[in-house]
Amino acid sequence: MTRGSLMLAVAAGVTLLAGGVRADDTKAALVPGGPHPYFAAWEQAGKDAVRDFHLSSADYKVPEKWELNAQNQLLESLVSQGYNAFLVFPGDPVGSASTVAELADTGAPVLAIGGCLKDPSMAGFCLGTDVAHSAYLGTQQLIKVMGTGKKRIAHFTGFLVDPNTQLRIDAVKKAAEEAGDEVVQVIADIDAPEPAQEKINAYLAAHANDVDGIVTTAWVPAVVASNALRKIGDKRIKMVAIDHDQVVLQAVKDGFVAGTMLQNPYGQGYIGAFAADKLRNGCTVKADAPWKANALTSHFIDSGTVFVAADKVDTYLEAMQGITKDLLSTFQATYLVCKS
Repeated sequence: MTRGSLMLAVAAGVTLLAGGVRADDTKAALVPGGPHPYFAAWEQAGKDAVRDFHLSSADYKVPEKWELNAQNQLLESLVSQGYNAFLVFPGDPVGSASTVAELADTGAPVLAIGGCLKDPSMAGFCLGTDVAHSAYLGTQQLIKVMGTGKKRIAHFTGFLVDPNTQLRIDAVKKAAEEAGDEVVQVIADIDAPEPAQEKINAYLAAHANDVDGIVTTAWVPAVVASNALRKIGDKRIKMVAIDHDQVVLQAVKDGFVAGTMLQNPYGQGYIGAFAADKLRNGCTVKADAPWKANALTSHFIDSGTVFVAADKVDTYLEAMQGITKDLLSTFQATYLVCKS
């Protein structure tokens, strides 16, 4: 996307008022980096935000594939269709910054949700899982269930273009080293069914006896590894997963997986849409808010994470809804400055 093409798209699809405020109501787009089941909750989050916050629309729009150019082209198209607020999972933490700047130039608020842009950027803030903390806690849970003695851990994780992946790799390694355990294998770039099945099944076929535990920090590897351990049938290998796929939850219930680290994609979309609407209607981001910082940005808000073992599987949804409700209840006062 070029600035010239984006501004032509604005001219074709948008009528601006003085100061860049749109004449119509907030029309938000929730745009992930590509197709992935994690983001599916954004669709319902957008619909609920329209209902609860009286937005014109908050639509889930997915690029055809995980390529930065595909996401950029989709965003350009959405501008020409009159969308005036953007909740974006960056296709690249650095490469997406120029596109976000061009979107912001149109007067549209842009928020990074699910994953962060690397500072400096024109995103108002980043709302997502504290992925390093989640991976660290998940590994600690794995270490606990593996028991005493030096243990060998395999880590299955996501796309290397995902800004969260390296944060997770580092956090798992840190937790293992602190406990005197060892990460003997990291397999990344497998957050899609075909590579996950190929690489995880091949690894376990050759090395199942060489590992004591598995931690997964991406959705598809969690599903594939859960199925693989069920097929092996031996519960000696302990595993902590991530996310709330039904395959994973059932594996937790049946004892093949010790538990799963839940994220809050619904809350990211729902609260993100709320915040984008507020920013369109006169609010500003509070400079002295209690921001967290991570390896990418100094303006980070944790959307919440929780470990769920077998005793909590049936009530996991209520746990995440509670986190969303609590965050929303103080969000405006904590992170925004509004005239009224």
